[in-house]
Amino acid sequence: MKGRESQPHIGIFGRRNNGKSSLINRLTGQDLAIVSDIPGTTTDPVKKSIEIFGIGPTVIVDTPGIDDVGELGKKRIKKTNDALKTIDLALIVINDYEFGDFEIHLIDQLNKMETPYIIVNNKADINLDSLLTKVADTKVINVSAHTGLGIQELIDEMIEKMPSTAFISHSLLGSVMNEGDQILLITPIDSEAPEGRMILPQVQMLRDVLDNDGIAIFVKEDRITEYLDHNPKPKLVITDSQVFKKISPLIPKDIPLTSFSIVLAHHKGDFDNYLKDTPKIEDLQDGDHILVLESCTHLTSCEDIGRYKIPRWLQEYTQKQLHFTIVSGLESVDDYSKYKLVVQCGGCMITRKQIINRLKPALDHQIPITNYGMIIAYMTGIFYRATEIFR
Repeated sequence: MKGRESQPHIGIFGRRNNGKSSLINRLTGQDLAIVSDIPGTTTDPVKKSIEIFGIGPTVIVDTPGIDDVGELGKKRIKKTNDALKTIDLALIVINDYEFGDFEIHLIDQLNKMETPYIIVNNKADINLDSLLTKVADTKVINVSAHTGLGIQELIDEMIEKMPSTAFISHSLLGSVMNEGDQILLITPIDSEAPEGRMILPQVQMLRDVLDNDGIAIFVKEDRITEYLDHNPKPKLVITDSQVFKKISPLIPKDIPLTSFSIVLAHHKGDFDNYLKDTPKIEDLQDGDHILVLESCTHLTSCEDIGRYKIPRWLQEYTQKQLHFTIVSGLESVDDYSKYKLVVQCGGCMITRKQIINRLKPALDHQIPITNYGMIIAYMTGIFYRATEIFR
């Protein structure tokens, strides 16, 4: 199931009234963005799902001007800077020779995040006699959102510059299953389970098993033994991480066992660093601060895995008094330096680039990182077993 969370994200950046919204409308062939001569019309980053020939389904992120002013302007600029962490490719829109500190600062940030960018000279139809070829030793694409001049050249450049990592493998399980394989999916129904439906990772696994021509079997945790006693041995068992302790003894050792969160960690997380860093929870000391990164916003309960269960289990396991900070959605973290561990959720709602950018500051500070499923597997004593299929 390929939704926004697996589509390339392209950010449109530039000064106010440079024609960013007009450019989006020209690229999409639709009036998706509000166009006005009044600077500051775009007040918050806005995501729009579109189809770009040669790239496919894509999310365009329209941002406020990088030169905004006033107290409200500062907040808009912060939103724009936060959007940098969510994109795979940036379009920096300029007008004629208007290129200076704002654009240089933006490029510095993109370079730090290893995010490719394209400089786009918009409104080129107004001054055809002095079209730009380069600024800051970077090629410039001259376009006109009004006439369509240079739009195809821009799309060709976008196709060329879009990093391959933006197109993560469509399949979550294709590397570990074959046609006809039976995959047993264990799905607890507790107070966190949404009424009348399944959570997104469960739906994603189901679709992926079907896409790989496999056979998906869903059971609750109290039906596992009954199922295994009367049915062929499954190729793989995937469970909710929070019931690892209960489930692991019930699954024969010759049947691979993992969790929804660990599958996602392998699919689009920083899996190698998760593997290396998870055992470092043994080094935690009294008073240490732990950062828990959720990727969605939702109502919480006393059974919430990120806000309540993992903090409780980690303190019980380490026998240490720890302090936890929970950050939901894609909210920015001002200072990573005080944390001794970062715990990232599976990330079913966001892209690989967004996960990597969230974790990069922690790695820059040499802070260990892990993932919900990985840390639960470790505390349960089945870390190697739960990750073995992906090693």
